[in-house]
Amino acid sequence: MIVIVIIFFFYNFKISVPYAALCKTFENIENTTKRIKIQDYLTKLLVAIIKLSPDNLLETIYLCLNRICPEYEGLELGIGETILIKAIGEATGRSAKSIKIDIEKQGDLGNVAQTSKSNQKTLFKPKPLTVPAVFKGLKEIAMFTGNQSQTRKINKIKGLLIACNGNEPKYLIRSLEGKLRIGLAEQTVLMSIGQAIIAKSDVTSFVLDCEAVAWDKENNCILPFQVLSTRKRKNVETGDIAVQVCVFAFDCLYLNGKSLIKKTFKERREALHNNFVPIEGEFTFAKNINASNIEEIQSFLEQSVNDSCEGLMIKTLEVDSSYEPSKRSRNWLKVKKDYISGGIGDSLDLVVIGAYTGRGKRTGSYGGYLLACYDNENEEYQSICKIGTGFSDEQLEKHTEFFKQHIINKPKPYYRVGDAKPDIWFDAVQVWEVKCADLSISPVHQAAVGLVDPVKGISLRFPRFLRIRDDKTPEMATTSEQVADMYNQQVVISKNNAANQNGGVDDDFEY
Repeated sequence: MIVIVIIFFFYNFKISVPYAALCKTFENIENTTKRIKIQDYLTKLLVAIIKLSPDNLLETIYLCLNRICPEYEGLELGIGETILIKAIGEATGRSAKSIKIDIEKQGDLGNVAQTSKSNQKTLFKPKPLTVPAVFKGLKEIAMFTGNQSQTRKINKIKGLLIACNGNEPKYLIRSLEGKLRIGLAEQTVLMSIGQAIIAKSDVTSFVLDCEAVAWDKENNCILPFQVLSTRKRKNVETGDIAVQVCVFAFDCLYLNGKSLIKKTFKERREALHNNFVPIEGEFTFAKNINASNIEEIQSFLEQSVNDSCEGLMIKTLEVDSSYEPSKRSRNWLKVKKDYISGGIGDSLDLVVIGAYTGRGKRTGSYGGYLLACYDNENEEYQSICKIGTGFSDEQLEKHTEFFKQHIINKPKPYYRVGDAKPDIWFDAVQVWEVKCADLSISPVHQAAVGLVDPVKGISLRFPRFLRIRDDKTPEMATTSEQVADMYNQQVVISKNNAANQNGGVDDDFEY
């Protein structure tokens, strides 16, 4: 009961974290070389701070990293040994000469400071140091400039040393030197923070199946795929992140040391929902329904399209519903938005102008093709997509034999293909009917360039071969103006018209 009362008092009145608690953690870390133990020591401290004094978390982390501000502010400590020796001498009554002799013996100014302080007798016990007080003091010391800066630094350090107890002088001096030397790496600090903020302490390890999507925080909705593809992945400051991401979890494969892949999907989904807590706009569960008829699935598919999703993943719930890694299964069916009749699912008639050499099971035939629309005004073929799905093995073989008779050495002057580089070029002799999930702005392809975006074209996402259009000549193919109209009429694009879409990356496929 006493412990509970103390904790309640500590929390309610927001007593600052004692500097002694941080120094004790530093000492434990310094006395071991095992990374797991180091992480455990720091995690326990951070958990206590998050629960009892969360306002002190940032200062604690900075002190663990031996910093006093973000790197971009350019403020550092690195106080010289001469100043530190003088401050230790004034705080403990020792001469600089005797301190230097101890440094030669011990090789660590922090240890010398601790020994010097422990031998000092005081009439009155000073008020214990706190993490915020030390952090504030260190920052003030680093900011002192001008004629009297050295004297001001010495006086401030002396004041902190006088208030130190136990092993506090050792780590205070090391912090001032800019070299903590306890074997605490930045990566370990980051991992400890992650462990400390776990919402459910009984979850010790897990593997989730998730997808990251671009997220509109103002409207709480998913943004189109092409917005996510513009997000920078490396060397980005937090404040410069333009595209926010939300993680959608839909399966739990491993939990607390146990594999769940042989469990039913129903059991895995329950494990997911029972052990993880959604955070709005950052982490949530994929929307799902339990359905047993086509009408329910059709309605949910239409809802997914209106919510800017690609479509549905239909899974068996209990019978034969184990998770099979890296293996296609008839118990999982992907239903894309292009299966909806009309609207987004309108087909296009496109001209074949190139091909890509087949790999894997498609070795010996063309694995994929470069397609183009026709621009009436400029009388040119403009690349719109690569296509590699919708073919049977027999169709692939027939296409290969047909187009081998129409190979040309280089693209025609009236082929506008941008950065698209197929392995083989063809004469424009055949038109294919193609369906797709939707259309997106493309930095690669040239279809309708200048009609929607001044420098980028339009491409098809998830193109799928339907049939050969023998009734159409290449000049009768879908035009660039029609492609632009289809793009502008999309439900997803019109719904997210306010979003700034700066181009995307075209979907690849298995040749």
